[in-house]
Amino acid sequence: MDIKKIQERFAGAEVEIAIQDRDGGDQAPVVSKSIKKVQLCPDGTHLRFYFDDFYFLAVPLASQVTESAGLWSAADEESGLTYTFKKVQVF
Repeated sequence: MDIKKIQERFAGAEVEIAIQDRDGGDQAPVVSKSIKKVQLCPDGTHLRFYFDDFYFLAVPLASQVTESAGLWSAADEESGLTYTFKKVQVF
C-alpha cells in the first residue's frame, strides 16, 4: 500500500464509504464522509482514515487493494470485509 499516495488522494476529499461482508450478513449502509487526514495507526498495522480529530475508520495494511480513477477498495481476508472509498464530485 502506497500510504503517501493514499494521503494525497484522500486527505480533504468527500467520499462515499461502503463496508461489505464476504459472508453476506447484515450490510452497513453506504455513508458520505469528508476525510480530514490519513495516517498509520501507532502499531503500524492499519491505515486510519480520519473524519475529524477523533473518529476514524481503520483499514488493515495487509488488505488486498484495488483502485481506479475514482475508487479505492481494500479486501481484508482475515475479517472477510471489503472497504470501498468512492470519491464524490463536489460542484
